[in-house]
Amino acid sequence: MLPPPPPPPPPLMLLPLLLAASSFAAANAKATPPSATAAAGARAGSPAPVPTPWPEQFHAVIFTNLTESGGRLQLIDIYYDWPKGRNLNLIHNQLSGDPTYNVEWANGTSYLFDAASCWTFHFAVGLLPPDWMKARGAAYLGRGRLDGFDCHVWSNFLFARYYEDAATGRPVGWNFNGMQQHVMSFEVGGVLEDSKWQAPAYCFNGDNANTGNVAADRVDVMNSLIRFAGAPAAAMAASFDQ
Repeated sequence: MLPPPPPPPPPLMLLPLLLAASSFAAANAKATPPSATAAAGARAGSPAPVPTPWPEQFHAVIFTNLTESGGRLQLIDIYYDWPKGRNLNLIHNQLSGDPTYNVEWANGTSYLFDAASCWTFHFAVGLLPPDWMKARGAAYLGRGRLDGFDCHVWSNFLFARYYEDAATGRPVGWNFNGMQQHVMSFEVGGVLEDSKWQAPAYCFNGDNANTGNVAADRVDVMNSLIRFAGAPAAAMAASFDQ
């Protein structure tokens, strides 16, 4: 029996990856509250801004500081590929030469592996669609600043705060389960060669493979971009059933 999966990021999420939540104090140090005036104006009748849909393919680099919750610094390369029904989170922990891969497929299968071991998970939900913020009823909170950017700010069942650059529509960062994540780069159309998506042979045979199932009302909270469509908010902090 293998030990539990290493704590990857969850997420990028995702992806992706069980994470400890970082403190709200760290998030508040770099984010200013949304403008109540803008939100009130939207309620009074002026149309509220609509979240910019994700591009169908992109590559983003996400920075996460987990030190206040006992973790380390992380850089996560996210490759979102909606046309091919897949998402990859490549997690680099500080001073660690061996990254962790989390390959997620639209059929609900997810592989979490490094150079020595692999875990396979089966979920009842698939990839978030590009317009998931709008489709899932995001509430507009007004304007706010994050990392020096003037942002539109929304909240929904997944993110306590989702910051979008008001000038370009690019995501700047989000607060997930008390953990502030920062988008360092966002490349529209960025893709990863097909060979990088293949889980290694030891995910399917051998002593270092492990399989877990996650019930329909449970979600992967490891920075994943795949697991939250259709998952109830109450399950956000749920752990894997193994």
